[in-house]
Amino acid sequence: MLSIKYKQIIAASLFLLPLIGAAQTRSAIDRKVDSVLKLMTLEEKVGQMNQYSDDGLVTGIATQDNAKDQQIRDGKLGSLLNVKGAATTRRVQEIAMQSRLKIPLLFGLDVVHGYKTTFPLPLAEAASWDLPAIENAARIAAVEAAASGIHWTFAPMVDISRDPRWGRVMEGAGEDTYLGSQIAYARVKGFQGKKLGDIDAVMACVKHFAAYGAATGGRDYNSVDMSDRMLWETYLPPFKAALDAGAATFMNSFNDLNGIPATASTYLQRDILKNKWKFTGFVVSDWGSVGEMVPHGYAANNYEAALAAIKGGSDMDMESRAYTQHLAQLVKDKKVNIALIDDAVRRILRKKFELGLFDDPYKFSNEQREKAALNNPAHEKAAREIAAKSIVLLKNENQVLPIAKSTKKIAVIGPLVKEVKQNLGFWSIEMPGDSSYIVSQWQGLVNKLGSDAQLIYAKGCGIEDTSRAGFREAIDAAMQADVVIMSIGERRDMSGEAKSRAYLRIPGVQEELVKAIQATGKPLVVMINAGRPLVFDWISDHVPAIMYTWWLGSQAGNAIADVLFGDYNPSGKLPMTFPRTEGQIPIYYNYFNTGRPARDDNDKNYRSAYIDLSLYPKYAFGYGLSYTGFAYSNFKLSKSSMKPNETITVSIDIKNSGKYAGEEIVQLYLRDKVGSVVRPVKELKDFKKIMLQPGETKTVTFIINRDKLSFYNAQLQWVAEPGEFEVMIGASSADIKAAQNLQLVR
Repeated sequence: MLSIKYKQIIAASLFLLPLIGAAQTRSAIDRKVDSVLKLMTLEEKVGQMNQYSDDGLVTGIATQDNAKDQQIRDGKLGSLLNVKGAATTRRVQEIAMQSRLKIPLLFGLDVVHGYKTTFPLPLAEAASWDLPAIENAARIAAVEAAASGIHWTFAPMVDISRDPRWGRVMEGAGEDTYLGSQIAYARVKGFQGKKLGDIDAVMACVKHFAAYGAATGGRDYNSVDMSDRMLWETYLPPFKAALDAGAATFMNSFNDLNGIPATASTYLQRDILKNKWKFTGFVVSDWGSVGEMVPHGYAANNYEAALAAIKGGSDMDMESRAYTQHLAQLVKDKKVNIALIDDAVRRILRKKFELGLFDDPYKFSNEQREKAALNNPAHEKAAREIAAKSIVLLKNENQVLPIAKSTKKIAVIGPLVKEVKQNLGFWSIEMPGDSSYIVSQWQGLVNKLGSDAQLIYAKGCGIEDTSRAGFREAIDAAMQADVVIMSIGERRDMSGEAKSRAYLRIPGVQEELVKAIQATGKPLVVMINAGRPLVFDWISDHVPAIMYTWWLGSQAGNAIADVLFGDYNPSGKLPMTFPRTEGQIPIYYNYFNTGRPARDDNDKNYRSAYIDLSLYPKYAFGYGLSYTGFAYSNFKLSKSSMKPNETITVSIDIKNSGKYAGEEIVQLYLRDKVGSVVRPVKELKDFKKIMLQPGETKTVTFIINRDKLSFYNAQLQWVAEPGEFEVMIGASSADIKAAQNLQLVR
């Protein structure tokens, strides 16, 4: 509760309304915000716009500062990131309650794919195409984080990316705008729950605004140059979807967009976000991005960088110290209008009131609630389920999978079989002490089979080894077995921030190890662990069974065993196109045709094709196999033409033609055949995930309305132009099962 001294200060203001609890209206909160603002000095206002990292957990370029506690007491700090735990956050908040106005701190943390219970990487979760499961994962992450004193997560990342060389693809939902927008909405809803202020909700922070995923050459932090039409049509919609879900905060991005650093972009932050989209939350910079405008060559020093950032619309400076050192002086020098400062501080204070921190600064720092939340068996169950749903079956010749549980001898080979923390992937939060809550792949197999089968282990090589010394032991293990499971891939920190890779091959001699085991002639399953699409052509062409297991989190081992032995029938579909080789990058399914489109790989005479490489990816967007089969039939449009104010229904029958119950992700694509600007060869416009028992048939229906037929024209108008559209339904972007034409008429 508020201290007596603080109540006296607030009561002295004529502008403060009485507290009215959870039923407070926004206008009441706004009046309270104005009351506090009137009591603040310029330096205290700037303090609210300043965020530091705790020195114990650093997620950027470290800036040590031994005076943090005193700055908190002096009201010169509004937020801390990388502070976690109910006891720790309470202790730090107690320092804030020693400040003159006792304005509570915000505690932020990168809760990207789970807190203690770690879910699959966001890109892996996207492969599930399961929106309720994705929302539930974010919900559980929020419950655990909020119980540990966290108010604010720096997630979801909603950047669209078509270049797997960029390490941060692991943090988003892939290449497609529609799928990415749906997932952005679900994740915000999961993090923020029913409403901000509930003790199981945290503020979402949508990042990185904007176009960061298009960094040139896939090099992190690099420049982005694109047309406004591409920006609005491909890269902005997931941000708008997240805003529509109620996202409390946004984070700007490191990159410059068409020559202007996003941190200083009035076009992005003021014109679009705050004015056109009416965003009422606040914008935080990425780590140090205000000060990094100096090496960008956009500002000569931090004084100029602070000026550019505040004018651009950045409300809070994370870690660059440009605001705390220069904003007050910029106001005194009459280079910054105090109205800009007041607007930013209002936005920040409003969120603190909405969270209920002025009523009780310690409401999220409850050690008993923290212990219960971090040891909830239901959370483990949910993590296991979505981890299984995130696995993509890429190949299954001769029905090697699922493996019969009656199999007596199984060789388990590879550098990642017995790894524990690797399963958490990048941007995970490791709990201190015991890591037994993380289920390794080896332990998952032991849990599944018990003493019913003999598991024979050989490491074979390390992740980046050049030595083949362990090959002999691995071959011997394979020769003793009835079936071989291999686990290979990247280290978990080979994908993530600042983890761009020019070459996407599987590291070290792992692929050579696979070749050696394949030569034994034993039935072979290869699992590939990674945070991005990798290049593994030889394996793809020669190994009979391949599962893409990404990094699946704390229940990875159990989930993998569930899929390997058929307790869960894989249903995942790729959210990114997988290239054959790096020479195809960037590669994505919804490209524009040229005036000389190549019909196939043999059509190379003055056509838009490589003379030395296939046109086609190794695995297409939306691709993924099942242990069962699905037959598509009876494709219908309710009518063959529609007016802009009408809708039509598209339907198709899906039958489970195999012997296993399974889920199919039915995908709706459209193509605008002729437009005032060229249109993609196809665009995902909807999807449904259905469960079918063997022999069962279900009718799947989609609604096509004007919005699904619309695009941004050359004048950036959202229009649906009359003409012919191709309506397609498929199992992937490259596996269209049925198509018909639809006419849009005036």
